[in-house]
Amino acid sequence: MNDIVQESGATLAYGALGIALMALGYLVVEVTTPGRLGHQIWTEGNRGAALLLSAKLLGVGAIVTTAIVTSDDDLGQGLVDTTVYGLLGIVLMALAFLLLDMFTPGKLGATLVEGAAVHPAGWVVAAADLAVAAIVAGAVS
Repeated sequence: MNDIVQESGATLAYGALGIALMALGYLVVEVTTPGRLGHQIWTEGNRGAALLLSAKLLGVGAIVTTAIVTSDDDLGQGLVDTTVYGLLGIVLMALAFLLLDMFTPGKLGATLVEGAAVHPAGWVVAAADLAVAAIVAGAVS
């Protein structure tokens, strides 16, 4: 019974940390795209904005999951490791976005969320987010 209580506590701690890191990922997308992200996705049905946010959340989730799976039995150190790798992943995804923005005409964030259809560049940014997440996850293990 003691094990299930400890494991439940660890699950809650990792879950809260994962949600906090995904919220930070949400804020990164919010800052890099014009307009209110929530309004664009849930009210306007903007598929480009939804694709960007989905890729970011999947990437952060993959990094957090890998950090948890590879962490030792020390909960405190595991939470620290997960935080560090999660933050590094978010920073690297933001840098990848900024690099792509430098090499594309116009403002990439605006291009990605204008119109109802997904701009082809949206798939490139989504792939970059997932690739960066895979690289970070690979570095964790």
